[in-house]
Amino acid sequence: MDMLLNPLNRRHRLRHDIPVVPGAFPLVGHLPAVVCDLPRLLWRAERTLGSHFWLDFGPAGHLMTSLDPDALALLRHKDVSSALIEDIAPELFGGTLVAQDGIAHRQARDAIQAALLPKGLTQAGIGELFAPVIRARVQAWRDRGDVTILRETGDLMLKLIFSLMGIPAQDLPGWHRKYRQLLQLIVAPPVDLPGLPLRRGRAARDWIDARLREFVRAAREHASRTGLINDMVSAFDRSDDALSDDVLVANIRLLLLGGHDTTASTMAWMVIELARQPGLWDVLVEEAQRVGAVPTRHADLAQCPVAEALFRETLRVHPATPLLVRRALRELRLGQQRIPAGTDLCIPLLHFSTSALLHEAPDQFRLARWLQRTEPIRPVDMLQFGTGPHVCMGYHLAWLELVQFCIALALTMHEAGVRPRLLSGVEKGRRYYPTAHPSMTIRIGFS
Repeated sequence: MDMLLNPLNRRHRLRHDIPVVPGAFPLVGHLPAVVCDLPRLLWRAERTLGSHFWLDFGPAGHLMTSLDPDALALLRHKDVSSALIEDIAPELFGGTLVAQDGIAHRQARDAIQAALLPKGLTQAGIGELFAPVIRARVQAWRDRGDVTILRETGDLMLKLIFSLMGIPAQDLPGWHRKYRQLLQLIVAPPVDLPGLPLRRGRAARDWIDARLREFVRAAREHASRTGLINDMVSAFDRSDDALSDDVLVANIRLLLLGGHDTTASTMAWMVIELARQPGLWDVLVEEAQRVGAVPTRHADLAQCPVAEALFRETLRVHPATPLLVRRALRELRLGQQRIPAGTDLCIPLLHFSTSALLHEAPDQFRLARWLQRTEPIRPVDMLQFGTGPHVCMGYHLAWLELVQFCIALALTMHEAGVRPRLLSGVEKGRRYYPTAHPSMTIRIGFS
């Protein structure tokens, strides 16, 4: 951790009577520690400064970070806005529903939401569409013997989201690479020079948007085709207050990003946990053999409690979206702390997702906490893919995909008499921001 903080900036300071975490660097602030070791940074700040402190996110500015349990309630507070998301990365999130409040948010959400709920997914036959694709990819892993897991799950998820959208699955590695470059817009310093993150991120966005506009035009020319893009184009065109193609393209770009990046990270972590905990693999195989086939409908997921518990526990321990940001529109009280109007807020979901206040033995990876659960799933258990306060629109889709994947993996590997095994270390190379994912170099063998 000390290597990730500035040794020349250790003076204790206050902003609005709230302490500033020491160790920020010029231009990039605390980003090295946020990106590479967020859990330890939060732990150290809480131990030395308390539940409220400022973190410097470099180009995104200073965010007042709260570890107070009441901070989660801010996600539903009427005087807290999502507009900060667009301010942090306007060229990535501008015009998207995650950065909007009120009527604008509801209009964009209504044009997308129905197709991603269990009823819409079942009616569209999405489970039947996905099952053979997942099974074929897992069989290819088995035949190869070992894979670089995050690269593979990223390509698989991109292929699935493309099939959902009705987009031809061409040059998937190229799309995956462009989206990795696109995410750099969140952390890019405001310096527009060749080779720097801002220039690469803008070029990736323009490349993606140009192709999405072609897909939108094709959807209008062939309205009878199926796919989420056709459904979205039709819904946007029918809306009472016509929404521009810029808004449509921005939201499709966001769905593609969320639909493959965060889900691919969770899928990779599921395989990693199965590889390093043989007991988990054994109980999953037992369930897969009992079920006998990859489920294709949400109604079938109840037959797969172990796979579902593995999905939920992986998401809890390794949240794909570890930080949520908001802006206070008016003065607020958070615990004993006064929050001035206009304050930019950071709500570290990673902290709450692994907090002893919310979970027994939070550091332990336990399927039993879900298998033995009697109370309903809480909102905090379903926020890890999205930006809150609602469930991420793609949550039900990810739930279906990842349970299908677990059963397909167990059936395919068990048929060949092999199981996943770690071929490299797990902790080195992890990233926590702008989205969280395991190291890009982790390899999994099947033997």
